[in-house]
Amino acid sequence: MATDVQVAESFPPRGWHSDALKFYEVVDGRFVENPPMGAKESVLAALLQELMGPFARANRLGRVVPETLFLIDRARKLKRRPDLAFISAQRWPLRRRVPRTEAWDVVPDLAVEVVSQSNTADAVAIKIEEYFQAGVRVVWVIYPVNNKVYVYNSPTSVRILQVGDTLEGGELLPGFQIALSILFDDGDEEPEPTD
Repeated sequence: MATDVQVAESFPPRGWHSDALKFYEVVDGRFVENPPMGAKESVLAALLQELMGPFARANRLGRVVPETLFLIDRARKLKRRPDLAFISAQRWPLRRRVPRTEAWDVVPDLAVEVVSQSNTADAVAIKIEEYFQAGVRVVWVIYPVNNKVYVYNSPTSVRILQVGDTLEGGELLPGFQIALSILFDDGDEEPEPTD
């Protein structure tokens, strides 16, 4: 997950570099730049995608996509880009072609946000509310700093998992599970300093 750092009214926003255009959301019709995830956060999101994607495909449950822009509230001109999302075959049939558009006009069933150092508690809370208002069924918020996963079934119903627990796909991805000890496994060695 990234923190809002710059807002613009038009696209592409004046002064934005092409790399910044990869990481934006639209809130109330205004483009909001999001910095990319940090290295550790990217590795966690990639690991989840590597495990969830093939599981969802093999079981014909739906699609798992990374950092895809979704139009989640047309009236508010709200487009959000979760770090990872699952779209069930019920919401978007597997045989239906995914459009070649800036934002996918579907509300994901599961939104996953991996919290980076640049995130604020307010930004995370707002996204959780917006996801549920739009019809997202479950939100996973991953906190690498303390190796915890907050599993939201509504904005006020949360289960907090820690190392020793298992993250499960529940009704959305029945049978999917990953131990948090595996999700948060960094290895035993500290990274070598860089000059």
